[in-house]
Formats: sequence, structure tokens, C-alpha cells
Amino acid sequence: SSGINAEYGDDVRSCCSEANICPSCWVFMKIAVKVLDQALREDFGFTHILWVYSGRRGIHCWIADEVARKLSNSGRGAIADYMSIVVGGDAQSKKVSLPPSLHPAISRAVAIASGYFDELMIENQDFLSTPEKCTQVLGMLPPKTIQNDLKDWVTGSSSSRSKWEELKQKWYAYAKPRKNLVNKHTIDEIVLQLCYPRLDVNVTKGLNHLLKSPFSVHPKTGRVCVPFLAKDVDVFDPFTVPTLDTVISEMDSWKGEEKIPDYAKTSLKESVKLFETFAEECHRASNREGNKENSMEW
Repeated sequence: SSGINAEYGDDVRSCCSEANICPSCWVFMKIAVKVLDQALREDFGFTHILWVYSGRRGIHCWIADEVARKLSNSGRGAIADYMSIVVGGDAQSKKVSLPPSLHPAISRAVAIASGYFDELMIENQDFLSTPEKCTQVLGMLPPKTIQNDLKDWVTGSSSSRSKWEELKQKWYAYAKPRKNLVNKHTIDEIVLQLCYPRLDVNVTKGLNHLLKSPFSVHPKTGRVCVPFLAKDVDVFDPFTVPTLDTVISEMDSWKGEEKIPDYAKTSLKESVKLFETFAEECHRASNREGNKENSMEW
């Protein structure tokens, strides 16, 4: 399968750092799954897509369509580049710049991210709670625009919600009379810089890079790398994913029917069923493609 690896850095998280996650920052992954899954299906036409929890803080996307499996490194890289919106290193303040007319994929990503923004950035991350955080967000504005109007805003004691509303009001007041303004989508740029997934392009395009296989075990956490579907991401809870020890304990304490597979005696039962269904769908699709190639049409 082709694979995509998505993570978020500590530059947008305040609740956790490095490899740690909590329910507050897991919302980043919900956005990532929805944005990437829709792009892969609607923009590239892929259908056999499986999401796999990495066992710690990341997610892996497995694409089993034949055309995806046969892509070259450059083809994989082109897909990753297409979906990479946040660009720039740690020293760069503004990492998202949108054209005046938005591509449908960008509009779709903005809609998804905006739907989670209040919960994720205002409530969970409290992203304007300190002068340092406010200065970071100011750096995402186009230079020499409303920065001088927001000097007191940076050091003010208002809530993140109030500060976000004030920033938007000042930006819209600045932008409205300027009909030829290049940066028409500045607020959307900030939302995307804070919420859009960061893709590991090298993992995505390199055939020699490995993604964790479904049902492997993360060496640090002991959690099983279980698959899930994008439509279920809002209810998927990484903190209830079983560890290897839990699975062993469940098998040892099983009191029911013995003539069933060992996995059916554990909390991995539904995950294995999901994977089997996915594999069967891929097999049927492969057979259909094979029949097409072997048929003779005149």
C-alpha cells in the first residue's frame, strides 16, 4: 500500500509536548483524518483507504488502490506536495499563503478546520492566553497591516475567545475598504496554520520508508496499532486502544466458546473485523481489474 504519515508539532500545541498526547490535542488528528481522507477520495479518486492509529500520537493512512500502489516516488511526492499547505521552518512566522481565488480543496480544508476551531484552539489550547502566543499569531498576519492596532491586544488580559474576535474585527475593518488587497483570506490562513495537518513528506513518497503494519505493537506504549475508518474518527478514542498486555489478559480470562479465533476473545474483535472487510473489498477490486485486463474487447 501507499502510505501517508500525519503529525502535529509543539508549535501549535500547548497541552502536551514531544510524543505525548491527550484528549485536547487528539482533535488535531480528527481534522487531519477528515481533511486528508476527503482529498484522497474527492481529488484523486482513491477508494480503498484505511486509517491506522500509530499506537502513540500519530496516524498512518494506507491506500490500497492499485494505481496508488504502483506510483513512483515522484508520483507519491506530488500527492504529498498537493496536500502540503503549511510550509516553512521554525524561523518562519507565516507558513500559509493563499491565492485570491481558493482551490476547492483549500475551501474544504478551511470548512473542516473551522468546524473544530472553537473547541480545539480556543477551549483546549487557549491559544491566545499569553503575550508570547499572541505575538506568534501576529506573525501570521501580512506584514505592516494591523500590527500597530494590536499592541495592547498582545498584553491584554482578555480571554482567547475575546482576543480572537477582536483580531478578526480589526482585520475585516482593515481589509474591507482595500479592494485590491492581495491577502484576502488572512483569517483562513491563520486557521490553517494552526489546524492543518503536517505531512511527513519523506515517509509519504519514499518506497523504502516503513509505516507500522495494522496490529503491530508500539514499542514505547505497548498499544496495538488498530485500524479505523475516517467516518468514525469523531468517536475513535486512542486512549481506550488495548495494549498487548490487555489482549493477553483478555485471552487468558476468556470463559466462553473455545472454538473461536483468539482475537475474537479480546477487545480487538471489531478492529479485526474491520480489517477483514477492508481486505476483502481490496481483493474483489483486484479481481475485477484482473478480469478487465484479461478480457478481449473488439
